[in-house]
Amino acid sequence: MTDILLKRLKKTLFLGLSFFSVSVFAQKGKMAEAWLTDPKAEVLFKKQASVLASQHASAANIIEINPNKRYQTIDGFGYTLTGGSAGHLLKMSPQARKKLLEELFAFDKENIGTSYLRLSVGASDLNDFVFSYDDLPDGETDVEMKKFDLGQDKKDVIPVLKEILTINPKIKLMGSPWSPPKWMKTNNDTRGGSLKPEFYDAYALYLVKYIQEMAKEGVIIDALTVQNEPLHPGNNPSLLMLAKDQAEFVKNHLGPAFQKHKVKTKVIIYDHNADKPEYPIEILNDPNAKKYIDGSAFHLYGGTIDALSKVKEAHPDKNLYFTEQWFGAPGNLHRDFVNHIQNLTIGATRNWSKTVLEWNITSNSELTPFTDRGGCSKCLGAVTVDGDVVKRNPAYYTVAQAAKFVRPGSVRIESNLIDGLPNVAFKTPSGKIVIIVLNNSKEKRDFSVKNKNAVYNSSLNAGAAVSLIF
Repeated sequence: MTDILLKRLKKTLFLGLSFFSVSVFAQKGKMAEAWLTDPKAEVLFKKQASVLASQHASAANIIEINPNKRYQTIDGFGYTLTGGSAGHLLKMSPQARKKLLEELFAFDKENIGTSYLRLSVGASDLNDFVFSYDDLPDGETDVEMKKFDLGQDKKDVIPVLKEILTINPKIKLMGSPWSPPKWMKTNNDTRGGSLKPEFYDAYALYLVKYIQEMAKEGVIIDALTVQNEPLHPGNNPSLLMLAKDQAEFVKNHLGPAFQKHKVKTKVIIYDHNADKPEYPIEILNDPNAKKYIDGSAFHLYGGTIDALSKVKEAHPDKNLYFTEQWFGAPGNLHRDFVNHIQNLTIGATRNWSKTVLEWNITSNSELTPFTDRGGCSKCLGAVTVDGDVVKRNPAYYTVAQAAKFVRPGSVRIESNLIDGLPNVAFKTPSGKIVIIVLNNSKEKRDFSVKNKNAVYNSSLNAGAAVSLIF
């Protein structure tokens, strides 16, 4: 009797061990890397213990990924590099600046890998003073751009860009003009006014020269928005450019000038708030303008992020870009992080955007410089830089949550939405899956992420976000 019991016990143990072994080997290598930002717990973009794949979901909230349903290709996540931002960086010691730029731009395991930068063509409102590349005494004109000079950019933006390009030579750059030279404008002022029709060709050549001269410096402009915030003439500098005028400028002046000079830079229209999707749609409805246009750009100081999809539905063959959103000083990480991850990192990409760009990359403690008569006096950079002292702000963490893992060339893939757990998923060029999940509810939420036969069980505190990579 004892022998029989022993045999049965051995058999049971063998079967149990065999099942355990099969389960372990079935999951071998299936681990999800997890990076968490949980402001209330003071966890600021930190790697967590890896999540072991399971065969069963432990939560009722199941986010299912479908890698076979693909959407847009991602160009990158990043910031705007203003003249003021570049000035802060140049006041650092070379060693400290190199360390910070590597942290922000290097594509490696230790650093963020910011992959996209927007630049102002001429001054933005975060410069010490307003300038263009062809400023002239009153009454003079220069339609052939004989006096064109990158000027101030050679002292701040370009030197910093060259250091960034040494770290990340593949970074993509977008130029955005805030204003033409004032001699081209109806009010002869850097603030407001419109572009005089007689100078449309001159301004097109001005933008061609910008791209050409930057290329001579080793700075390749991948894309150009026609005008920053064309419906906001109260900034300094700024320009009012209605949709009909932008269509005219693109189809009969800028587009032909790019073609004539063999400029390959993408032309992107609008570059303003999501409350006016009819602006880019009106331009794209003109086939003679549309043929020169790559896509439309948006900010989110007005409207809702789903307006981007309205433009995509109207013109599915054209791209979308999200190019600017500010954080107001002094910043509120608990509030701002949730808002930007939900509406931009997740919202913009789920509505076809190829980029998500936060406003300026650096500020100082005084939030200077900014221009008079409309410059931004409350704009908080991704990092605050005072000499060699660096403080990381909300925009740093919102960009890091995606940029470190969703490299250029990644493709957004399908994932279902669950109330209180907005999310977005991507497949990277190396074949990995990345999903960013936010808990925008008021209490802790358990959830499971399912990809084919593997399930990753996790939970998030209210206001926290996690990037899972597997």
